[in-house]
Amino acid sequence: MKIASLNTTSTRCYLPSSGIDMVLLKKAGVSQCYQGSFFMFSNKSRSQPSLNQSVLIRHKKFPVQVLCSQKKDIPIVEARSMDEIYDTLAERLVPTAASGTNTSLTHIVGLAGPPGAGKTTIASEVAKRVNKLWPQKACSFDSQVEPPDIAVVLPMDGFHLYRHQLDSMEDPKEAHARRGAPWTFDPDLFLKCLKTLREQGSVYAPSFDHGVGDPIEDDIFVNVQHKVVIVEGNYLLLDDGSWKEIASLLDEKWFVDVDIDIAMERVLKRHISTGNTPEIAKQRIDYNDRPNAELVLKSKKNADLIIKSIAL
Repeated sequence: MKIASLNTTSTRCYLPSSGIDMVLLKKAGVSQCYQGSFFMFSNKSRSQPSLNQSVLIRHKKFPVQVLCSQKKDIPIVEARSMDEIYDTLAERLVPTAASGTNTSLTHIVGLAGPPGAGKTTIASEVAKRVNKLWPQKACSFDSQVEPPDIAVVLPMDGFHLYRHQLDSMEDPKEAHARRGAPWTFDPDLFLKCLKTLREQGSVYAPSFDHGVGDPIEDDIFVNVQHKVVIVEGNYLLLDDGSWKEIASLLDEKWFVDVDIDIAMERVLKRHISTGNTPEIAKQRIDYNDRPNAELVLKSKKNADLIIKSIAL
C-alpha cells in the first residue's frame, strides 16, 4: 500500500495517499501512525509542539478532528455526528484484527465512560461496522479466517452482584439504592473472565436481565473467531484494586467523554421510560447516578483514546 507522510515539528503522521478527504489533526507532542485506516498512538516523550499547530488531511467521507491533550498526549476524537465516529473507530479496529497471524488472537478494547455517555450504543455500532468491514479485508489479510462476526460486545453489566447478595449486606436498603456503584459489582469475577479470555481465547460470560434485575450466567459466548472484543462499562479504567488489574488486560482503553449534565439528562429520560416518576428519577440521579458519574470521569486520565460524545 502506498503511504504518504506528513510532518509537523517533531511529530509525524503516516496515512494512505488514496481515498482521503478532510480530517483535521491538531497535535501536542504525540506521535500518530496510520496504516490504512488503523490508528496507533505512541505516548513516548517528545518535544512539545504548540497546541496551535495543525495538519490538514483529506478524508474520503467526513471530517473527524483528533486533538491531543498536552499533559498526557491522549488523542481526542470528535466529529459532526456519532455515525462518523462509529465508522472511524471501526476502521481503526479492522486492520488490528487482520494483522494477527494466530487465529485465536483476541484484541480486547475497553470502552469506559459515565452513565449516559452512550457506551452501549457505541460498542454495538462499532462492532456491527467491524463485522461489515471484515469480509472486505479478510481475503487480503488472513485467508484462514471466516469473515462473519469477528467482533463481539462484552458488557460489564453481567457482573452486577445478584439481588440476594445485596440483601445479605450490612445495609441492604443502601446497597439496593446504590446499585450501579463500583462496590455493587463483582470485579474479581470480571477479572477471572477476562483472564480466561486472554489465556484460552474463548469464554462464557454473564449478561444482565433488566426485567428480572439479575445477571444470567453463561449467556454470552466469546469464541476463538472473535478477534475483537469490545468490553464496555463504567469502571474499566479505575486505578484501584481488581479494577486496575482489569485495565491491565485491555489492549486499548477508550473513554467516552460527555458533559455530566447532558449525561444525567439522558439517564433521567431512561429512568422515566422504565416507569419511574420524574421526581423519583431525579432522586435516583442525585443519590446514585451523578456520584458514580463523577467517579468515572476521574478515570478519564487512564485512557488511550477519548471519544467526544455528541447528541445521539
